[in-house]
Amino acid sequence: MATPSPPKTRRPRRDIIVIGASAGGVTALLALAKTLPADFPAPIFVVLHVAPDSPSIMPQLLNSVSALHAKHPQNGEVVQPGTIYLAPPNHHLLLEDDRVLVTRGSKENRFRPSIDALFRSAAYTYGPRVPGVVLTGYLDDGTSGLWSVQRMGGLAIVQDPHDAEQPAMPTNALEFVEVDYLVPLAELGPLLVRLTLEPAKTRLPAAQLDLLKIELTIAKQGGGFEMGIIDKGELTPFTCPDCHGALTQLIEGKLIRYRCHTGHAYTVSALLSEVSASVESLLYQSLRGLEETQLLLQNLGGHFQAEKQAAVAELFIQKAAETGERAQPVHASILQHEALSGDFQYYQKKLA
Repeated sequence: MATPSPPKTRRPRRDIIVIGASAGGVTALLALAKTLPADFPAPIFVVLHVAPDSPSIMPQLLNSVSALHAKHPQNGEVVQPGTIYLAPPNHHLLLEDDRVLVTRGSKENRFRPSIDALFRSAAYTYGPRVPGVVLTGYLDDGTSGLWSVQRMGGLAIVQDPHDAEQPAMPTNALEFVEVDYLVPLAELGPLLVRLTLEPAKTRLPAAQLDLLKIELTIAKQGGGFEMGIIDKGELTPFTCPDCHGALTQLIEGKLIRYRCHTGHAYTVSALLSEVSASVESLLYQSLRGLEETQLLLQNLGGHFQAEKQAAVAELFIQKAAETGERAQPVHASILQHEALSGDFQYYQKKLA
């Protein structure tokens, strides 16, 4: 009598969809949601950059056009297929053990929620089951996370920059990640439907898995010092624009990132943007101090003129004029100061 063969284990499918969008993302997400069928077999997790201090009506907007149910999840909620989970304002959206986590961990690239944080958590938890999608937006949030998705065996999908309302986020992703699919928005829905029916690859062993775990923990609860983030890269002379903590440089393929020991994270583009903004702020503070000094000297000069102390009055008035002259180059520097970021290269090429 033949021994029966053991039952075949069904391979998991590509059934964990993560999407990141910023400027132009509302229009893009609504267009995508319209194309997804009611029997879509996978949950979809979305980070859309929104103002941290205002309520989001994105679930209501999506529910008005989509056959799927969209919602802001509760922390610890069990993942259900056919549901669109959107990160609430000022909260990270993460995945862990078939549950959704809604947390207030450290900001990344000045954002909470962070696209990178969502993508990394999905890559760490689900590996090859994850297609990650970067849509329209400014700067480069999502590039590092998409790199992690692909490194863990998942698929990297990017909206064609020529099709995007704001092409910088897709363009940056293409610069650092060899994507699996580059598609216009109109083709994304059918592509996701097809991918969810395909079996995922066998989970790949990944180097630096401990770094992914550390960064997931930072996104959940903040704090990187006690978890040894400083030892995972090269300590730099730069400081965090948010808290002024020391920044550690992390290398991911061709991508350079920075994390401070309290947990904040920046790509080169975001760090450059923050530093250039702080320089402008410091210039304005210098201008304010010089103009305030000039006003005070003028006031004192007027006081001594009223007191008939002409020599003393003339001294203060002269110093006020000299201070005003010193303020002029500072004012000129403010007018000439550029708000720089990694997107500067892209827009310079576009204008050339």
